Amino acid sequence: MSEATCTGLLPLAAVGSLKGYGRVGERIYLTTYRLADLFAQRVKQHPSRECLVQDSRRLTYEQVDADAAALATALRDLGIEAGDRIAVDLPNQPEWIVAMLAAARLGAVVVPLNPFLGYRELKYQLRHAEASLAVAVESLGELDYVEVFDDLIAELPDLQYLVLVGEDDFWYDDRVFQFGNLVKRGRRRQGQLTNLDPESGPLAILYTSGTTGKPKGVVLTHRNLVQDALLTAAVLGLSESDRVLAAVPLFTIFGVHVVIMTLLKGGTLVLQEKFDTAQSMELVESEGITVLHGVPTMFELLMRDRSFGSRRLATLRTGIVAGSPVSEDLVRRIREWCQVQIAYGLTETGPTVTITRDEDPSELRATTVGRSLDGVEVRVVDVKTGDLHGPEAVGELAVRGPNVMAGYYRMPTETGRSFTKEGFFLTGDLAIIDERGYVTILGRRSEVIIRGGYNIFPRELEDILRTHPAVDDACVIGVPNAILGELICACVIPVEGAIITGDELRDFFRDQVADYKIPDLVRFFDAFPMTGSGKVKRRELAQVVGLELSAK
Repeated sequence: MSEATCTGLLPLAAVGSLKGYGRVGERIYLTTYRLADLFAQRVKQHPSRECLVQDSRRLTYEQVDADAAALATALRDLGIEAGDRIAVDLPNQPEWIVAMLAAARLGAVVVPLNPFLGYRELKYQLRHAEASLAVAVESLGELDYVEVFDDLIAELPDLQYLVLVGEDDFWYDDRVFQFGNLVKRGRRRQGQLTNLDPESGPLAILYTSGTTGKPKGVVLTHRNLVQDALLTAAVLGLSESDRVLAAVPLFTIFGVHVVIMTLLKGGTLVLQEKFDTAQSMELVESEGITVLHGVPTMFELLMRDRSFGSRRLATLRTGIVAGSPVSEDLVRRIREWCQVQIAYGLTETGPTVTITRDEDPSELRATTVGRSLDGVEVRVVDVKTGDLHGPEAVGELAVRGPNVMAGYYRMPTETGRSFTKEGFFLTGDLAIIDERGYVTILGRRSEVIIRGGYNIFPRELEDILRTHPAVDDACVIGVPNAILGELICACVIPVEGAIITGDELRDFFRDQVADYKIPDLVRFFDAFPMTGSGKVKRRELAQVVGLELSAK
């Protein structure tokens, strides 16, 4: 294999003690990227090490592997084959990971779903993915999934089976099974399973959050997810001694990434079913957590908890903060107690594209999203001409590498227009790349506000607003205007009990930005409409403001 034909070569540090790789000069490549094969190596190396922890449940690598093998066997006996889609509609719990590993053994494709989806959203994603089987929790809050899926099975011809996770052990019909019973059945009938192509076989279809339309199913291969996880883990210095708190939702690409990184490095995953600040800090203390990942809001909420100052968090070493823009002030405050790295990525890029590193200059480590992973190319594309630009130009960030998706499921036209003729994936984010390769994200291309011919990037104004002591959160949007094209509207959630006016916030901007960037409007909210992955639904927010203005 030559360097010309082997893209995305890995540094030795990324592979660590995994076996099965070849060399091209000073670089290496894995001979298998299949998740089940690589996980099996970790099981063999330390079968008795803790793999998954949740409350009183503690499962070793050997136990998780045995459960996944048994479930895969039982699913095969039901007729689930390589390429079939298995929907996983669970909160953060061990069965989620066992189901993913079982799918990987079968060569099936796991489809993670948000367990809080409404009926129509759930039906759409199951239908679009053509899921043959769904693994779901029996109940979640007031939602009875037995009842929900009873209706769905009748309406979705592709959905043949439902596997329920829960405490109840009542009678089911011949299409509905209890998770534990299937695992027991599989243990009695285990046999050799046929493997898929280790590189090109799809491992997952993840649905985008749908902030600008219908969610799209992103097809990610074993190699997309495995190689990206290994490279990111190498930057963080993850090892088998690490204990990782999994508080981000597993149905997101961030959650999947956290799981795969930890399993491939042989660490321990401590699962939190739903993020809660007090419980998270209790878990850090009681479980000796060394790695903490999260979106910026999670870290902010942790530091605002009344007990934060008295907590013993000295075991924390590193982690990733990602998923939405990270202000310089926030990352500075986080790094006073945990040396997190800022990462940038998308569902379509597996996810990590760029990440900061310990050796980066301190200013760049706080103000940029770092440099690209090994083997991942980043360029900016002129938004008017489509030409690729070099350093120091502003344009749409484009990515090429082994982490980039295989495409959007059943959407060839959408897939085609998402790539340049050179094979770069268009992220939709505006960015600038300096001469050393450090990337600064300016905002979504679709979110840029054009006011009187000037381009305004919402993120810049949002970062300023969040530094005001009376502002809890902020989102800046454009509102149509006949004269200027768009007005700038600052949507603000004030700190509880704070007294603040729109004029005061406008005055706050005057010494910090040019006059044309000062918001024309300020609107206050109790909460923002959010997607399941924790992003503000900007379109919906703009509609609310637009309706308010049209009513005047």
